[in-house]
Amino acid sequence: MRAPPWKSGASAPRKRFEINAGFSPGSYSPIDDGLFPHPLYPLRQTDTAQEIMTDPFALAESAAQLILARTPLRPQIGLVLGSGLGGFADSVTDATRVPYADIPSFPQSTAIGHAGRMVVGKAGSVAVAAMQGRVHLYEGYSAHEVTFPIRVFGRMGIRAVILTNAAGGINLGYSQGALVLIRDHINLQGTNPLAGANDDRFGVRFPDMTQAYSRAYRETAQEEARKLGVTLHEGVYAGLLGPSYETPAEIEYLRRIGADLVGMSTVAEVIAARHMGISVLAISCVTNMAAGILDQPLSHAEVLETGERVKSTFESLLRAVLPRIAKDVAEGSDA
Repeated sequence: MRAPPWKSGASAPRKRFEINAGFSPGSYSPIDDGLFPHPLYPLRQTDTAQEIMTDPFALAESAAQLILARTPLRPQIGLVLGSGLGGFADSVTDATRVPYADIPSFPQSTAIGHAGRMVVGKAGSVAVAAMQGRVHLYEGYSAHEVTFPIRVFGRMGIRAVILTNAAGGINLGYSQGALVLIRDHINLQGTNPLAGANDDRFGVRFPDMTQAYSRAYRETAQEEARKLGVTLHEGVYAGLLGPSYETPAEIEYLRRIGADLVGMSTVAEVIAARHMGISVLAISCVTNMAAGILDQPLSHAEVLETGERVKSTFESLLRAVLPRIAKDVAEGSDA
């Protein structure tokens, strides 16, 4: 069993996973040299400060403190804005905008339509922390890296998150541009952000996922949608690795196992959020119908165009839902 060379007396490698370094896809991984906490090499009370700087909890805490140091606001609601849906963050007031590149250890988004900024501000009277873009497994990141921003949210004091994404519609009852509340998911990404040694400071070893998507928040969203005259569907989201779109045969398979939507994000974020006791509302925008449903090829340009078309409806729904979720969080009744 190979011990990392720097633990057996050799010099530590020069290329390190430092507190002030960002992730980049395809870059050096600290796991390669045993610099990342591992079941075989857990952090000990005698570990040096340099070693502690590789602790995910400490890294999340450091990133959170940098963000909070730049704003007087203390949001308890986090937003993750997916492909073509990031415009909402441009409309918040009293805003502090922090590029991901400025946040210690924060992964950098490479996907088109993801601005790569953390925006802390007010949506109406509600303080929010909004991720203007996310990272994905298909960009070369690990599940731990993909969910690092959610860990940061937790250390910032976030108690509820609203996750949004662009998805392919499998359910024939949906049309392009439909908004769909996710009530459950099917994880087909081949990984889980909780794999490996569990850090009890984040959450328990085996978190329950029975109500991963808050039923109370979905009911709230439906009530507000009816007031706005907006049709809001509910469905099951299948998370795949990507980046290639699915084949018609794969879509048929997904339909048979109960999926209404398909996409390449969200699932790992939800798992990490629930691990930390953060409540979740997730909304998909059906930016295209999945492969084989319409006789036309799929493209990312179509995703962005549809996101722009539903922007007004989507933002109105968010603004209606946020005060009610904020009230629930303040009363401690978030679920």
